[in-house]
Amino acid sequence: MRLNGKTAVVTGAGSGFGSGIARAFAREGARVMVADINEAAARQVAEEIGGVAQVVDVADGDSVAAMAQAAREVFGGVDILVNNAGVTHLPALMEEVSEADFDRILGVNVKAVYLTARAFVPAMKAARAGAILNIASTAGVSPRPRLSWYNASKGWMITATKAMAVELAPFGVRVNALNPVAGETPLLKSFMGEDTPEMRAKFLSTIPLGRFSTPEDMGNAALYLCSDEASMVTGVAMEVDGGRCI
Repeated sequence: MRLNGKTAVVTGAGSGFGSGIARAFAREGARVMVADINEAAARQVAEEIGGVAQVVDVADGDSVAAMAQAAREVFGGVDILVNNAGVTHLPALMEEVSEADFDRILGVNVKAVYLTARAFVPAMKAARAGAILNIASTAGVSPRPRLSWYNASKGWMITATKAMAVELAPFGVRVNALNPVAGETPLLKSFMGEDTPEMRAKFLSTIPLGRFSTPEDMGNAALYLCSDEASMVTGVAMEVDGGRCI
């Protein structure tokens, strides 16, 4: 029960890595708000783990503010915030990605971190405690071609994590990131362009441990970084990538 008595908000928790993180937190004693743009998915995960479902569009300021208010009403305060919601564009030449796709990536992968900080950081600073975890990507460290604007958004998230960590350290708030490699999530097909045995083999050939990241892998890593065991860890972008970035 490493998170016993803690409260957590996890965005994009209706599926994929977010659901793995929400499940790990609940298993270790946390009360979890399962936030997702997909209401049915959020409710299903929340019911399974005894959490609270919340519909949110993380790229919309009013929606994020409503999520923060709901969390305060249900929990009283929030100890852990996980910015997990993310999107990508289909593999394409950088100049051929549509403006709509570009704007969507910046909204969900970049602007959302600012919006959740605006909504949750003041209370964490007042409490002089808290842990924020941003789910970035190995794409922000070792970019793949034809995913340029997704790569850039995750590189931004890594830099934002370090900047947030430095600014919030005097208030006792820790900020870290996880860099997963492609995983068995709804985004996998988008990264590859097509989900075929040949394309999977090509992706796996770049991962020394020979497998994709799983929601369980992410849940275990997030559990450490958001628990008191990592009380001296801040500003870290931990690679959970099977050795891809070596």
